[in-house]
Amino acid sequence: MASPGTFEEYDIIIAGGGTAAGVIFGRLSAADPSLRILMLEIGPTTKDDLAHIQPGRFLTHLTPDSKTIKHVVGKPSEHLNGRQLAVQCGQCVGGGSSVNFMMYTRAPASDYDDWARVHDNPGWSFHDLLPLVKKAEMYQIAPDQPTHGYGGPLKASYGRARNNVGEDYIATVVQYDKTRGVVDDANGMVMDVNGLQPWPKWIDEKTGRRSDVPHHYTYPALERSNNVHLLVGCAVKKVIVEDGKATGVEYVQNSKVLPGADSLPRTARATKLVVLSAGAFGSPGILERSGIGAKDVLKRNGIKQIVDLPGVGENYNDHFLIFVPFHAKEDADTLDGIVRGDPVEYEKWSAQWQQDNTGLMASNGIGGGMKYRPSEQELQAIGPEFAERWAEYYAGSPDKPITWIGQASVYVGASPLPANHKIYCTGGFSFYPVGTGSVHITSADDVDSPLDFDTGVFSRKEDLAVLRYTWKLSREYGRRMTSYRGEFAPDFPIFPTGSAAAVSPDHNTSVSIDAPDIVYTEEDDKAIDDFLKANIRTAWHSLGTCAMKRRDKGGVVDTHLNVYGVQNLKVVDMSICPSNVATNTYSTAVMVGEKAAVIIGEDLGISNV
Repeated sequence: MASPGTFEEYDIIIAGGGTAAGVIFGRLSAADPSLRILMLEIGPTTKDDLAHIQPGRFLTHLTPDSKTIKHVVGKPSEHLNGRQLAVQCGQCVGGGSSVNFMMYTRAPASDYDDWARVHDNPGWSFHDLLPLVKKAEMYQIAPDQPTHGYGGPLKASYGRARNNVGEDYIATVVQYDKTRGVVDDANGMVMDVNGLQPWPKWIDEKTGRRSDVPHHYTYPALERSNNVHLLVGCAVKKVIVEDGKATGVEYVQNSKVLPGADSLPRTARATKLVVLSAGAFGSPGILERSGIGAKDVLKRNGIKQIVDLPGVGENYNDHFLIFVPFHAKEDADTLDGIVRGDPVEYEKWSAQWQQDNTGLMASNGIGGGMKYRPSEQELQAIGPEFAERWAEYYAGSPDKPITWIGQASVYVGASPLPANHKIYCTGGFSFYPVGTGSVHITSADDVDSPLDFDTGVFSRKEDLAVLRYTWKLSREYGRRMTSYRGEFAPDFPIFPTGSAAAVSPDHNTSVSIDAPDIVYTEEDDKAIDDFLKANIRTAWHSLGTCAMKRRDKGGVVDTHLNVYGVQNLKVVDMSICPSNVATNTYSTAVMVGEKAAVIIGEDLGISNV
């Protein structure tokens, strides 16, 4: 029985309403308005909600009881001294595009060439994908850039707010490091390493609004067609597979979103295609509950196997993130008051945003950064643990950075802050960690049951070495800035008594540009390592768990995103990435959606997608 306002049967059902899902929803419905498409999203709607469209509110989604973010908790890890690390993912219409940091970052060309050549996916090289990357984009920063787009729905700009801390950061770094300078475009996708830039944002410079997928793909589709439907607060439990063909989905209501929700299973039927787009955590879970996955995982959950795909839920990749916080001067432009919910700050910046779309509410506080690739001398400083990884992976790909390093004009941490306090952070995340993890279900029936999640964080020594170096370098940048008013001690390692690396007691004067770097002993390095294990987080860039690889190489989907062993079933989200990408993953998720829309259009005989 169809739900109120829906059809008995659809052409396409999309399980998940996130970034890639919204792109295919919008593109396919525009190309063929007769298509009946149903999208099922576990989270709430985001349409014209200030919590989503006002950029300055982005950190407010991270509360423990958030309805728009899911906190996926990993197993206790020996690599984190027994800690259980939580990873966040978007759970609302638009997914990550509705709640992320809005950082405009694009992967280097070699990442996509690796997808095509190393992982045997013709049609997925940089040359193949660049037109789709440009198709989605309206680049508002500079005209006539060959790798940027100017006619797409998603806007990229510098935002609508001046940031004196970001300006200070850029000025400090270029004085401190004479080998790296400011560039016009650090996201051209071709040899972008070591160029410092005021960091672009997925914010419309004209409206000051977050530039997300739902307001540019999903909701416009719903407004122009009566044949496409969106059900929020609905979690897909499994795919209905009959005679080796996907014919629909079974779903349940989410009581956190729908008042009066019941636990009754419902079904929706699809005549042409079922698309899983529930993300790196959700899509493998739906497959496993459907009997598609590794035999041992399915057996321990009492599920009959219908397709043997041991790669489901494996190959979990992410980016490891660390910030170094500093007390900021009184006139520093920071978002702390907005994040803290200070009534005066909220009213001030909200009023300015409503009046002319400017001010801190029209910014994410990320003022500057770069894709950092070390020199030979800097490789020595990282240490011997990283040498083999560098030689095998990076040396032959000169466009690959090891980290993004930059600045945030807001406190990003777990310690309580006094009222009216201002903090800025320097820091970054590693692009290609060696350590990978896995994610599997623990229940055949309960879509809310905790996941069997191994994060893989710091499971390899190379990754710890890179983050230790990133922390040290970020500290050197931050303590030299004129905005500096001291190191924020609660979020620093506890160094041995008498250490030269101890937290500075000076809360008034920054270190001079030409001052020597801090020299760390082995004991100091151990203190940093212990601190990182206790405080490291990821950048919400989860991917790879339904990898687009050959089946005998652990793949889950083929080059056309078809799930091996089942007809009329595709996966379209970041879980299909066969290997990591050096970028905030929003841009790649949009590209995956654009590519999938073209593929599905070809499958269904629809032109001009």
